[in-house]
Amino acid sequence: MRSIPHQFHGKESIMEKSPTDEGVAESAEQEDDDGRPDRVGRANWTSLFNFTSQSHLFPLLAALALSIATGIIAPALALFLGKVFGSFTAFGAGAISGSTLVRKVSKNAIALAGLGCASWLLNGCYFMAWLVFGELQAKSVRNRLFDGMLQKDMEWYDMRKAGVGALIPRLQTQIRELQTATSQPLGFAIQYTVTTFAALGLAFYTAWNLTLVTLATVPISAVILSWISGRMQPSIDAQIDELTKASKLANNAISVIEMVKCFNGQDSEMWQYANAIKKAATWYLVQAQANALQIGFVRIVTLGMFVQGFWYGSHLVAIDEKNAGEVLTAFWACLVATQAIEQILPQMIVLEKGRAAGATLKAVLMQMESGRKIANMIGRMSPRYCEGDIEARNLSFAYPSRADKLALKDASFFFPSGETTFVIGSSGSGKSTLGNLLMRFYTPGSGEIFIDGNPIQTLDINWLRNNITVIQQQSVLFNETIFRNIAFGRRDHGMVRKNEVKKSIETAHLQYTIQDLPEGLDTLVGVGGNAISGGQKQRLAIARARLRDTPILILDEATSALDHISRTMVMEAIRDWRAGKTTIIITHDISQIRADDFAYVLDKGVVTQQGYRQALETLTSGPFSGLHQPDINFPKPAHREHQQTQKLRVTSTDTIPASPTQSICSRDSMDIHFPAKASYIPTVFGFIPDDDRSRRPSQALISPLSPVAVHLHRMSTQMGPRATLRDYTRPVGNFVPLSPSILRPLSDAENLEIADRGNVVSDSNPATRLQDTSERSLHTSDRRFSIQKIEAIPSRNKRTLTRAEKSRRILSSKEILLTVWPALEWKERIVLVCGFLCALIHAAATPTFSWVFSKLLGTFYLQSNRSQMALTWSLSVLGVAIGDAVASYFMHYLLESCGQAWIDTLRIQAMRRILDQPRAWFDRDKNSLSRLTERLDRNAEEMRNLVGRYAAFSFVAFTMIIIALVWSLIVCWKLTLVGLTSAPLMYAITRGFQALSGKWEGKSNDASEVAGSIFTETFGNIGTVRALTLEEYFHKKHAKATERAMMIGLRRSGYSGLFYGLSDSGVIFVTALIFYYGAVLVASRQFSTQAILTVISMLLFSVSNINAIIAFIPQMNSSRDTATRLLRLSALPLGSSHEHIGQVRLSNIGPITFQNLTFHYPSRPTQPALIGVNLTIHPNTSTAIVGSSGSGKSTIASLLLGLYPPSPLSYTDLSFPTLTINGRDIRSLHMPTLRSLIAIVPQSPALFPTTIAANITYGLPETSPLVSASNIRAAAQAAGIDDFIASLPDGYHTRIGDGCAGLSGGQAQRLVIARALVRKPQLLVLDEPTSSLDSESAEVVRRTVRGLVEKKGMTVLVITHAREMIAVCERVVVVEKGGVVEEGGFDELMGRVGALRRLLGGGDGGG
Repeated sequence: MRSIPHQFHGKESIMEKSPTDEGVAESAEQEDDDGRPDRVGRANWTSLFNFTSQSHLFPLLAALALSIATGIIAPALALFLGKVFGSFTAFGAGAISGSTLVRKVSKNAIALAGLGCASWLLNGCYFMAWLVFGELQAKSVRNRLFDGMLQKDMEWYDMRKAGVGALIPRLQTQIRELQTATSQPLGFAIQYTVTTFAALGLAFYTAWNLTLVTLATVPISAVILSWISGRMQPSIDAQIDELTKASKLANNAISVIEMVKCFNGQDSEMWQYANAIKKAATWYLVQAQANALQIGFVRIVTLGMFVQGFWYGSHLVAIDEKNAGEVLTAFWACLVATQAIEQILPQMIVLEKGRAAGATLKAVLMQMESGRKIANMIGRMSPRYCEGDIEARNLSFAYPSRADKLALKDASFFFPSGETTFVIGSSGSGKSTLGNLLMRFYTPGSGEIFIDGNPIQTLDINWLRNNITVIQQQSVLFNETIFRNIAFGRRDHGMVRKNEVKKSIETAHLQYTIQDLPEGLDTLVGVGGNAISGGQKQRLAIARARLRDTPILILDEATSALDHISRTMVMEAIRDWRAGKTTIIITHDISQIRADDFAYVLDKGVVTQQGYRQALETLTSGPFSGLHQPDINFPKPAHREHQQTQKLRVTSTDTIPASPTQSICSRDSMDIHFPAKASYIPTVFGFIPDDDRSRRPSQALISPLSPVAVHLHRMSTQMGPRATLRDYTRPVGNFVPLSPSILRPLSDAENLEIADRGNVVSDSNPATRLQDTSERSLHTSDRRFSIQKIEAIPSRNKRTLTRAEKSRRILSSKEILLTVWPALEWKERIVLVCGFLCALIHAAATPTFSWVFSKLLGTFYLQSNRSQMALTWSLSVLGVAIGDAVASYFMHYLLESCGQAWIDTLRIQAMRRILDQPRAWFDRDKNSLSRLTERLDRNAEEMRNLVGRYAAFSFVAFTMIIIALVWSLIVCWKLTLVGLTSAPLMYAITRGFQALSGKWEGKSNDASEVAGSIFTETFGNIGTVRALTLEEYFHKKHAKATERAMMIGLRRSGYSGLFYGLSDSGVIFVTALIFYYGAVLVASRQFSTQAILTVISMLLFSVSNINAIIAFIPQMNSSRDTATRLLRLSALPLGSSHEHIGQVRLSNIGPITFQNLTFHYPSRPTQPALIGVNLTIHPNTSTAIVGSSGSGKSTIASLLLGLYPPSPLSYTDLSFPTLTINGRDIRSLHMPTLRSLIAIVPQSPALFPTTIAANITYGLPETSPLVSASNIRAAAQAAGIDDFIASLPDGYHTRIGDGCAGLSGGQAQRLVIARALVRKPQLLVLDEPTSSLDSESAEVVRRTVRGLVEKKGMTVLVITHAREMIAVCERVVVVEKGGVVEEGGFDELMGRVGALRRLLGGGDGGG
């Protein structure tokens, strides 16, 4: 027998902390949503090198040296150009003969060819070196972030306001931004900076006085450019914040997609996501405007130099201080310097984002390093043996997210070695907190914990976790096979053999389940274990713990999802296994406690009772007596007085008002109000994202029999203020603005038929399918935009996309850009046209400038009036400069805004289509949460450049070369044709570079995606990773993935560098050819010097501009790859799943009939989940579905809610209905209407990161009377959660969910029960509603269910293992191996020796 623990002695001690712990709270308080400290500080250029280590110095120095060498090429080219132009002007002035001209030009042409060879070598090596450096930075930051996050305690994760789910994809995006910036953009910036200074040096050396005059405006320009640049950083930070919110919203919606669908929450999720995206776009446009201003300003400064430069140069030639060659050399060098600055500007946004990302990532790492770490915190003691004695003295602890509320309060425990001890209490009493403290996930605020007499803080953290195993209620599995998940229980899991897990499988009673699986132990469990049931997940976790077999085992509600007989069998097996070993069982199910088991009873964090069960049962008062339920004779529900002791914090008696984090919209006179019992037919995807409002969409409350309501639903209307309709500017797929005429009352003459067929509302017009209703609304508005054009994108490219999906082919630029026009609203299409008109003007400016420039060159060999003509043509250049600058500004800004509008539409279209996919789609590994969120976030940000930058540059280059060629052919056709002979070769080289670069960009992105998914899996399940000490496994797995990503990147750099060098240097060879042949033509007197200079200027300026585009090819290919990924999401089928087949709108739920239904999950086509089920559920009755884990109980609920079609292989064939409601095949029913009549309480509670009130009313129309304060509170009282909510400082406005205030499992379960009850559904489905609840809370829920049953106003379907919950229901259906084996009343079935009696066994249930 166990001795009662001795009285604890001594003073209360404070747990020791690391010296840096004092800053943890401060650091936590200063963090914002994306995990960055509030004050990151202004990012400077050194932020790009925050992750550069000593091992990176050699590649960095090599890249810098090559950049310097490459930067000198342009000034060297300017030197030769000056000499060549000097020779031409000397010939024009008659100073040299034709033969001398040819000889001099030939000599310089040969030198230019040599310079071209050097350029090929240097450019190729320099490009490769910077790509290598970028890959090294990406690997460094990935590994340092992974290591840093792996070392952080759970407090750090709890304090992420946006939640870890939103933090991880943002970190991945910032890693990408840093890698991109530290690759070729940084190399270009350094190269062009060197070019600038080298060119200025050449200019000063050649003619210092002319250089000073030419560059007189540069200092003022630098100040202005610096001021403009200063505007970009704050907008970048603001954009990051908004994108983090959008990522958080997408992450949450996709992670709980079942709840989003079941509660018709698609509109709400879409509206919030679109609102966040639109705010982020606003901040990006500030950056785009600043960058466009910089580019336009540099254009006017660059070309404006000609005014003072040529005027003064002509003066120097006139007074014979300088000759024409020296003036041209100096001037050309100045032009090269300013053009180099201009080349840097397009990279500025990339570099600004890169240094912001570098600063943010560094700040996150610094914050990690400044706080408490879990690895070897103080303790380094590793005793040889662990006996298992555990003693806790005066423990007090509060979770970081709720620091004002103690989870444990001065609690003391003693768990002797070799014995089984129970910790029981109501939900939220602090039971699970004890397990978290014993695992050292958290450090107590006060008190001490001893393991075998050793203070827990002195023990090595790995030793501790290798000797303690915890199994939590929400069992976490990894995306591996069943065998691998069990093997993770051993430290040497890589050495485990299949025959070694046999005993573990038998302990968890999994052997028959595994035998029935086609792949057996090699069956993949899916992401998070979603391919198996909740009970099977728990048994897998038990098998994993059995293989681990540590001296100390903590079971935290580890069998709550199992039926009674399975639970009993598993618990017996655990008792046999744990004989003589320390075992702590945390539970609310007292049926597991034997008479001689010792138990602690917790209540609100305080140990209120302790002792053996037989002694506790003699107590007539106290918490244990409340937990003990010896029988199932339930009293009639007593009437509860309406309590008003704790008022809701409201400003109105009807609705929960706006909190600081959520505003509630005002009602409009157009809102339609109906009685509280009205049904709701929510509008799925019918919201209007508005520019000004920040509330959720106001969905119209609709009675299914109302003509007005059906018309409004057809129009997919979201009611709101009238200003909403006027101010709306953003079309998003089927999200369309409505003309005020639509909102007028309908007349009897409206072309609308309502067929009232008893309890069915049927639409006579099949065009009222969801995707068509929005299109019809377009015909009544004055917008010209048609959603059919967006919908046509996937159909037009259907064959191509399918082929691409199979071959992973990257879409061509043409295929991608063809999606831009349909995605834009008519106003934005005008902006797009204007942008390309400005691009046309900008393109024409260069040939025009070339012609004027040739005229300026001609002034040097004029014999008279030279200064006057030079001034005239210089002013002409100024005019061209002003026009070009204005056109350049508008071109960049307008096209950037169109690019932003394009990706906003695609993002929202993709999100919309993701939410529209059937549930089975999310079970596929390629559609994992991490992949989807990355494509919505990072991929969209990268693809914007295709329109904003690359399309513009390509259009300008193409237009420029056409104008230049036509002009040149008119002036001197021979020289032009000779220049064109090099075009095929240059095109072949460029296309080869593009194809090769695209191939390796795709491979690189795939490798980065794999590394990111490992990052997500590790830190999304960090608690389990630490509990199983799998840090090393995932560290190696991540390191291997990052190493592979870097090796692919290195190969990419080698291939890309070779072709880039050849492409970039090709223009120099072409220049040499043009000069030589031009000299031949002039010397032979076939064309005038003026004509030849005109053609040479045009071709050189045009070819140099085209050549600049080559530098963008790697970035273009990366954008094409990311665009392909997002476009495939935006082209997902819409309205083609089983959820959109039905058109019949039910007004109430009648008889539900299963007729010989056999069902397979699409992910497991060979394993039936249901076999030949025949079952009828009558309206206004209560039915309990009972069965062992994996028997198919939850599948029935999924089918009723339409998450899967009854016959997935032929869901359009309605000939043989297997599941009917009201006598109608469920496939013929309008799914949103059906779901509005059903509410479900899932087995695993899903909460959203918002307020408690918003969680309870999730998916309800804002104008619904069901969102009134009284109804919300009534639902909370019925679920037994009202008292807890009232105790919170912010009451119903308390934020919960990921990254917010935490709830216990029982509290979360009661909250989702309140969410179901607040809707007053006609069919209430409860899937294990009391599995996480203590007896008192479970009795509250049972009383509520009994009340609903007795009122006969609701059909109740309860999926449960709990004996008392089964007894509440009028009818019991027993399911085994997918088939119904028994049904009848509870007493009737218990009187038989049948399946129910076998399943329940004997004794009392746990509630």
